[in-house]
Amino acid sequence: MTEKPLTMDTIVSLCKRRGVIFPGSEIYGGLGGTFDYGPIGAELKKNVKAAWWRAMIYERDDMEGIDAAILMNRQTWVASGHVQNFSDPLVDCKQCKKRFRADNMGRFRILFVKDGQTNDPDIEINAETWEEAVERAEKKHKHAFNEFFKGGAERILRPAPPKSCPECGAKDSLTAPRQFNLMFRTFVGPVEEEAAEVFLRPETAQGIFVNFQNVATTMRRKLPFGIAQIGKSFRNEITPRNFIFRTREFEQMEVEFFCKPGAKCQPGERSDEQWHEYWLAERFNWYSRYGIRKENLRLRPHDPNELAHYAKACSDVEYKFPIGWQELEGIANRTDFDLAQHQKVSGKDQTYFDPDLKEKYIPYVIEPSAGVDRSSLAFLCDAYHSEMVEGRERVVLRLHHALAPIKVAVMPLLRNRPEIVEMAAKLTLDCKRKFYAVYDDTGSIGKLYRRQDEIGTPYCVTVDVDSLSDGKVTVRERDTMAQDRIVVDSLVAYLQDHLKIE
Repeated sequence: MTEKPLTMDTIVSLCKRRGVIFPGSEIYGGLGGTFDYGPIGAELKKNVKAAWWRAMIYERDDMEGIDAAILMNRQTWVASGHVQNFSDPLVDCKQCKKRFRADNMGRFRILFVKDGQTNDPDIEINAETWEEAVERAEKKHKHAFNEFFKGGAERILRPAPPKSCPECGAKDSLTAPRQFNLMFRTFVGPVEEEAAEVFLRPETAQGIFVNFQNVATTMRRKLPFGIAQIGKSFRNEITPRNFIFRTREFEQMEVEFFCKPGAKCQPGERSDEQWHEYWLAERFNWYSRYGIRKENLRLRPHDPNELAHYAKACSDVEYKFPIGWQELEGIANRTDFDLAQHQKVSGKDQTYFDPDLKEKYIPYVIEPSAGVDRSSLAFLCDAYHSEMVEGRERVVLRLHHALAPIKVAVMPLLRNRPEIVEMAAKLTLDCKRKFYAVYDDTGSIGKLYRRQDEIGTPYCVTVDVDSLSDGKVTVRERDTMAQDRIVVDSLVAYLQDHLKIE
């Protein structure tokens, strides 16, 4: 068996062909940066969220779950800084009128800063993304980096002005970069006026912060504890790209873990820095727990110049997508920034009374923030295998059983034999009482196997002529293609024993 290299086009083709993901509003020509999850994709996405919820809520005793509203009072985003700061640098082409993100135009300049003075060694990097530019720069200019770092210099990457428009090729046609806010605006009520302006939330985190006191009080929680939620977020990305990796409407799985600042900790208690390290390991291991190979995962600490204005420290869990290493999840130490800001803007107390210290203070927050869509894409990519078996290509998604959209497919070998069809239909209903099972008789048995392999179904059950006399069916395992002959009455128990669905 040999395996083909994977491309993003291959994943896109599979998703369209097998009902995983479709382009949004396709019959009207689509809407850029939007996608619809088909029957198979909806199940995959649901399973990814369920696996995360299990790990964050059901398997822990220090976490609560909420589901906050998408629309929030405008002052929420004033307090968080999104109204003032949530923007990207954009350039416009005077010739073709297209607009581009300045930091996604393939050219970056490296600057070194020491004691407030900037040194420009005239190093430029060509790359598709900011992350790729950092990686290439470190490899290509390692000596220059080392020389500057010896003196305590910091590295800064900035977009370098492109020489020509990437769309029409016109030279010297691009405007200077200007900032563009990424939040979608709408209005509450019938009148579109400034007083009625609200935003579709660009992140789920603020819904947690504004409910900190509600949850702590009603659930009688003491530090440390976390609040988790899964929900939709919206960003008016100028250049959505790479399938579902970067879209305008997406779903997040976020935790805000409230803990003591290091200065408030007693001997034996974890500080905020230690909780940050804990969550780095916890979230990294979650992906490998559900089947992603560890060689395709890495933790990348942010450079000081990369950190968000609220972050004390941050690291990304990155996955090696077909487009290269990209962020799956960010784990940040947000300190007390958010609660302090909401206390300041709302005038409502956001402090926590510590019964051990007999004093009030604003907790620090560790935030593991993952994308449902990016996670689903990573699980798809890592599970994808293309093999040559007996001279023919076999495509199989080796998804973890818990994530597999369909757990069992039941197939009659001969659909023109009513008694075989009836037995297969009854077995499907028996299986459905325990897990998601489907009946399929729309092709030859070979084609049916290949179809289920491509969507990651762990087990296929075939009812044949012999089943009518010996009361047994054939169970085929997805990854090894091994087959067992199982008594019909024992089928559900057999599948329950072999399915690793927790």
